[in-house]
Amino acid sequence: MAEQDTFDLKIVNAVIVDGTGADRFTGDIGIKDGLITAVHRRGADGAVLDGTAAETIDAAGQVVTPGFVDIHTHYDGQATWDTLLDPSTSHGVTTVVSGNCGVGFAPVRPGAEEWLIGLMEGVEDIPGTALVEGMTWGWETFPEYLDVLEQHRFAADIGVQIAHGAVRAYAMGDRGARNEPATPEDIEAMAAIVKEGVEAGALGFSTSRTVAHRAMGGEPVPGTFATEDELFGLGRAMAAGGRAVFELAPTGSSGEDIVAPHAEVAWMKRLAEEIGMPVSFALLQVMAAPQLWRDLMSESMKALEAGIPLYPQVAGRPFGMLTGFTTRNAFSKRPTFQAVAARYAAGELDDAAFAAELAKPEVRTAILAEDDLPSDPSIPGDQVNLALQRLAGMMYPMAAVPDYEPTPERTVPAIAEARGQDVLAAMYDLMLEDDAQAMLTVPLFNYADGDHEAIREMLTHPASVFGLADGGAHCAMICDASQPTYLLTHWARDRARGEKLPLEFVIKKQTADTAALYGLGDRGVIEEGKRADLNVIDLDNLTLHRPRMVHDLPAGGGRMLQDATGYTATIVAGEVTRRNGADTGARPGRLIRGAR
Repeated sequence: MAEQDTFDLKIVNAVIVDGTGADRFTGDIGIKDGLITAVHRRGADGAVLDGTAAETIDAAGQVVTPGFVDIHTHYDGQATWDTLLDPSTSHGVTTVVSGNCGVGFAPVRPGAEEWLIGLMEGVEDIPGTALVEGMTWGWETFPEYLDVLEQHRFAADIGVQIAHGAVRAYAMGDRGARNEPATPEDIEAMAAIVKEGVEAGALGFSTSRTVAHRAMGGEPVPGTFATEDELFGLGRAMAAGGRAVFELAPTGSSGEDIVAPHAEVAWMKRLAEEIGMPVSFALLQVMAAPQLWRDLMSESMKALEAGIPLYPQVAGRPFGMLTGFTTRNAFSKRPTFQAVAARYAAGELDDAAFAAELAKPEVRTAILAEDDLPSDPSIPGDQVNLALQRLAGMMYPMAAVPDYEPTPERTVPAIAEARGQDVLAAMYDLMLEDDAQAMLTVPLFNYADGDHEAIREMLTHPASVFGLADGGAHCAMICDASQPTYLLTHWARDRARGEKLPLEFVIKKQTADTAALYGLGDRGVIEEGKRADLNVIDLDNLTLHRPRMVHDLPAGGGRMLQDATGYTATIVAGEVTRRNGADTGARPGRLIRGAR
C-alpha cells in the first residue's frame, strides 16, 4: 500500500512482536478491509507510517501481537447462542477451534439431541440445562451444522472438527453409543460421514480414548475402545476429504488408564505417516508416571525428524481443578452446606449474606462435623466432594492475583499445621475468605515435581504445540481459557522459581505455530496481506485475576470466568472487538471452513 493511502485503522508507536519468533521492533501497522496492508518498521529518523485513518491507536509503550489462535476449545453448543465466545475472547484469542476430544453435536439423528447433550455434559462438564435451553438446533448432518454456524457472527473466528462420538452414534445407533465393535460396514458408513464433513469445511476429526471421558450415565465416550481398523479407516477418510488434523485425547492422558502408552504413540505415528496429515494428542505430566511424558515427547520428536507430522499438545500451566464455596467443594454433600447453598442459588442470599451464613460458628461447626450424604458412583462428578477431601495435600489457596507455581508451605495441610487447625477446618476457613468467593487450586497434572520445570520443557520442546485451554468446557471446575494471558504474565515476565521464556517465543507458540497446525496460513503473523487479527497489550501492567463463578449461562448455569486487565485492544478482521477489557459489541468473526 502506498504511503499516502487511507487506512481503516492505524496502530502507531508499537513494540511489534510479529509472531514469527523474530526480535521485536518499534513500528506502525496499517489496516484496510480487514487485512494488514502496511507494516512500517521505524528507522533512525523515527518517521511514522504516513496515511490517514478512520481511527488511530497510539500504542506507545505497549506490545502489539497477532491475535491468539486457540486450537483446543469446546464451544460446539455455546456457539449456537453466544456470539462472544467467552472466556477465550477475554484473553486475546481471535480464532478458536472447537470439536475436540471426540464430542460434538453433529451429525445427530432427530430425537438424539438429548443424548448428545448428556455426552457433552459428562465429558466436558458443561451444564446440560444450559445446553438444553440455550442451543438452537436445526441440523442433522455435519454440513448442515456448519451452515447453521455460518449464519452467526462472533467476536472471534471459529472452526469446528467432526467428533467421533457423534459420528459413531449416528452411524451405528445404540451399538455405537455402547462402544460395541464396528463392523467393516459400520466403518465404511462412518468414513463417508467424516469425509463429507471435511469436504464441507471441518478443520479436523477428533476422538477420545481415555476412560476418564464419560457420558452423564457413566458410559465411556463412543470410540474409546475403537480398534485400529476403525481409527485408520476414519483417518484415511479425513485425509480424503481435504487438509485436516486428527486430534485425540489418548489412552493414559487422564492418569487413570496408563496402558501401553508407547503402543498408543506408535499407532498415531503410523497413522500420521500413512495419511500425511497432522496427528495431535493431549500430553500432560501424570502423577502415576511423572516421567512418562518425556518418553512420549521423545517418540514424537523421532517421528517429526522422520518427516511424520505427530504433535503432542501441551498446556502452559498445571492442569487440574478449582474448588470453593461457590462451586464444587469438599463439603458439597453435607446437609447443612446444601441447605445454605440452596438458598444462595435461589437468590435468597446475596454474596455477603452467603458468606455471613457460612461464617456463623454454629453453621461452620455443623458442616465440619457432619457426614457426607451418599454419592451415586454412576454419576460423573457426584463424588468430587470425597476426592477433594483426599486431595487436600495438593491443594493451594489462590490470591487475588493467583500464583500457579506455589511452594510446598502453601498447601492446605501446611497452612493447617501452622495455624494449629484440622485440615478440613483450614480448608473451610480459606474458602470463606473474600466473602466466600475465594478459590483453592488442585494441580492434578503438570505439577508432580512441585514446580514448572516439566511445563517449561514441554513448551520449549520442538515437537510440542500449545493447547488444552478447554474454553467453554469444565465450567464448574476450571478456567484454563486464560492460559494465553498466563503465557505472557508468568512465562515471559514474572516467573521467579526458574527460567523464563522469551516474549517472542511465547507469542509465536500461540499464534503462528497454532495457526500452522490447522493450515490457517492467513493469520498468526503480523505481515502485509494477512488478516488483521491483533492484540494491543500493556504488558507491564497485564494482570491475570483469580477465577470467579458466575451464573450467566442459559437456565442460570454457572461457569468459571477469569478476568484480565491490560488488554488495550483486541482486533478481529480489522475491527476492535474489545477495548480496555470491555466488549465493544463488534462481531466480525465468522465460521472458518477448511484450511487457508
